[in-house]
Amino acid sequence: MPPRLVIRSSPTTEIRILTFLAGDSLDSHFSSYTLDRDISVDVPDFTGGAGEVGEVSATSAQGVRCRLILVGLGSAQAAEVRKAGAAAGRRVRGKASVVSLHIALTHAGAFLTSLSMATYAFNDLKSLSDGTKQLETIEIATKAKWSKLAHTQAIIDGIFLARDLVHTPANIKSPAWMAAQSVLVATANGLKSRVREERELEKEGFGGILAVGQSSRDRGPRFIELSYAPRGSAKWPHVVLIGKGIVFDTGGISLKRPYDIMIAMKSDMAGVAGIIGTMSTLGVTKPKVRVTALLACAENTISGTAQRPSDVITHFGGITVEVKDTDAEGRLVLADALAYAAEVLKPDVVIDMATLTGAATLGLGRQYAALYSNDDELALELETAGLASGDRAWRMPLIEDYRESLRSDIADLSNISSGGVGAGSITAALFLQHFVGDYRWAHLDIAGSGRSEVDAGENIKGGTGYGVRLLTEWLVRQ
Repeated sequence: MPPRLVIRSSPTTEIRILTFLAGDSLDSHFSSYTLDRDISVDVPDFTGGAGEVGEVSATSAQGVRCRLILVGLGSAQAAEVRKAGAAAGRRVRGKASVVSLHIALTHAGAFLTSLSMATYAFNDLKSLSDGTKQLETIEIATKAKWSKLAHTQAIIDGIFLARDLVHTPANIKSPAWMAAQSVLVATANGLKSRVREERELEKEGFGGILAVGQSSRDRGPRFIELSYAPRGSAKWPHVVLIGKGIVFDTGGISLKRPYDIMIAMKSDMAGVAGIIGTMSTLGVTKPKVRVTALLACAENTISGTAQRPSDVITHFGGITVEVKDTDAEGRLVLADALAYAAEVLKPDVVIDMATLTGAATLGLGRQYAALYSNDDELALELETAGLASGDRAWRMPLIEDYRESLRSDIADLSNISSGGVGAGSITAALFLQHFVGDYRWAHLDIAGSGRSEVDAGENIKGGTGYGVRLLTEWLVRQ
C-alpha cells in the first residue's frame, strides 16, 4: 500500500525528517529540540547538498525522544529535490511505519513522491513477514489545507498501482485479470470502461491482438477501453493513451535467448500499467481534456496455435503485415489500437507507451525513455513534462531513409526491418507510424525506463511505474 499523507502541525513521531537548503544554518532548525550532543559530532561534514543525509538524536519540546534525519535539498532544483526525497526514503525504508517531514510546501510534492517511491515493496505474495516495517503514513508539518497535497497523493497512489501491476506474476496476471483490474480502477475513479473479448475482437477485425493472443487459448487477449469525460467536457480536446500489455513474453516461436532473460518478461505490460496508474489520478488532478485509454493485452507464448514466422495478419483498418519475428509482437497489438483510434475515436492527440525494443535500452540506458513524434510542439511538451516530473524522455529521430527496410514482398509491411539497417527502436517507431491517423502522435519506448535492474534511488529492482508522473504532468498542463 502507498503511504498516506497526513497534515499535522505538531508531529508526534519518533523519526522526523528535516530538510535543509545548501548553506542553511543547522542550528536554526533545532530550536524546538534538545540535542543529545553537539551537532558537529554526529554530522561534521553536512552541508545541505542535494541528497546528503545525516542523523542526530534529540528530545522534542513535548518530551518525545526523536531521531532527526537531516536531508539536503541543494539549491532545490526539481531534480535535486527528487534526489533528496529518494535519499530520505532509503534512510527510513524498513525502519518505521510513520515518519514526519518538515519541508517548504513549494518542494513537498516532488520530495514526497520520491520518498514514497524509494520505500516501495511488493510483499503481497509473501506468507511470512521478514520483520521490516512498511511506511504507512507521512505526517507533513504544515498548516496548509489538504488540497495542497491531494495531487501528490494521487500521483503516489498511481505509481504504486502501476508497480503492483508490473510485479504481479504472470500466472496470476492474465489478460482477463488485467481487464478486471482496469474495471476496478475505472469504477473507483468515476471512469467509463469497456472490455472486448475474443469474439468481439474477431468481429471488429483486431487482427494484431488476436494473432499474438492466439498462442494462449485459455488466456485469450483483451482490448480494454477506459474513458475520462466529465460533465461539460464535450468540446475539450481529446487525448488517447495507448498501452502495450503483453502479460508475459516468451518471444513466441521466435523464442527469446538466453532463456533467463524471460524471467523479467512479466514486466512487458509496463506501458499498460503506467497508463492505468495515470487514469487513476484523473479524478483528482482534473485535466481540462477528455482522455481515453486503449489497453491492448495479450500473452505471447508457445503452443500449437501460436502465430508463425511468415504468417500474414490483417490489422484493424485493413493494413496487412508479414510476421518475420514473433518476438516483435508488441508493435502488432499497438498497431490495432493506433488504427482504431484514428478510425473510430478521431482524437486530437495520441500517445502510446510500450516496453518495445531492447535497442532503446542500449541507446539511452534506463534513465530515459525514447521519444518519437510527428509533431515538434508535442515532443517538446513531453520532454518538458518529463524533466519537471522525473520521468525523463529523450527525443529520437524518425529517419525516412529507414522506412524501406520494413517492406514485405507479400504484405503491406514487415514487422521487423531487413537489410542490415539496425536502429531497432527507430524502425519499430516507423512501423507504428504507418497506423497513425491524422492526429498529433508521440511514441514512448520505455523498455529501459519501465524496469530497473538495480535497487537504488527511487526504484527497487523491477517495475518503476514510469509514465504516471510524465503523463499526469503533461495532461494537467493542457
